[in-house]
Amino acid sequence: MKVNILTNNLQKKLSFVNHAVSQKSQLPILLSILFETIGGKLKISATDLEIGIEINVEAETIEEGAFVVPAKTFSELINSLTEENVSLNSTDTSLEVKTKKTKSVFSISTKEQFPSLYEEKGDKITTLSEENLQKDISSVVFSSSIDTTRPALSGVLVRKEENGFLLVATDGYRLSLKHYKTNNPEKMTSEAVIIPSRVLKELIAISEDKKPIDLFISSGSNQIIFQQNETTLIGRLIEAEFPQFEKIIPSDYSVTVQFDKDELQKAVKICSIFARDTANIIKFSFKKDKIIVSSSSSQVGENIVEVDAKLTGEENEIAFNSRYLLDLFANIDSKEMQFEMTGPLNPGVFKVKGDNSFLHLIMPIRVQE
Repeated sequence: MKVNILTNNLQKKLSFVNHAVSQKSQLPILLSILFETIGGKLKISATDLEIGIEINVEAETIEEGAFVVPAKTFSELINSLTEENVSLNSTDTSLEVKTKKTKSVFSISTKEQFPSLYEEKGDKITTLSEENLQKDISSVVFSSSIDTTRPALSGVLVRKEENGFLLVATDGYRLSLKHYKTNNPEKMTSEAVIIPSRVLKELIAISEDKKPIDLFISSGSNQIIFQQNETTLIGRLIEAEFPQFEKIIPSDYSVTVQFDKDELQKAVKICSIFARDTANIIKFSFKKDKIIVSSSSSQVGENIVEVDAKLTGEENEIAFNSRYLLDLFANIDSKEMQFEMTGPLNPGVFKVKGDNSFLHLIMPIRVQE
């Protein structure tokens, strides 16, 4: 292979493709990146067998070919180059990376040694609009678990609905739910699938290109594929039973509190400093026209912050892990929110004011008086 490519363009694409390179693998080939020329473009691919990424890049193709090169050292070299253009010239066993002032040679592997990212795309389920995709997925995916010993909790449930999809994620202590509207996913053969949260986090990065994303599901290989222009993201669906989350969502509430998200977020941040020594416990006391946010530590002291609010129902109180609260506020861009509860030992539910498509539930912490 011999191609010439803009250095800056190659640097940008490598940065994203590297997200799929294995960090530690018993298969050395998974620590590498595949380069190949297809249709006059340079395709760059990487996979750790759980997710895969491939990107087509504009390049001047002088000679067709393919090679596999170690990802870490190759990326470090490319990122260190300052010249405008770089030339990639490979033989059967080596790759020459050349600019006007530099020349580097890598030992390489053949394309045949690199695993296939997918056999076929499968059925196109729908086209996702970028307009709200990033916001909607961000409001759910952060609630999934990082513990892979319970596979279902490390993913996001995507269930077919009449006007789109229902997205649900939970780690057992909190739960995010979002009704995502899109074209009717009538071709979806399964009523529900579980997508690894890692794949959806990468999808958020893709959506920054501001263009529609096609969604495919390959039932034969149990894979989900997202494609946006020259970028393809591949993930393996999780085969597990998702918890029956409907049972823990309260059907009615005795307390409703409307508040400014930014103000409550500031209060929680302040009180979280004093909560570090007490398992991050933050206490909410709901009064007629305010929320009293507090935390205390026998070694540090106590902290109290008042936030203006509007209470409907009886005055009450509840305690949460401050980390869960800060995660929620960081992933919601709406300013006006409301909180609903039935008692200090029952789940608390956060919603965006005037938006019935979203809710976030957090399990409370029992506090000793």
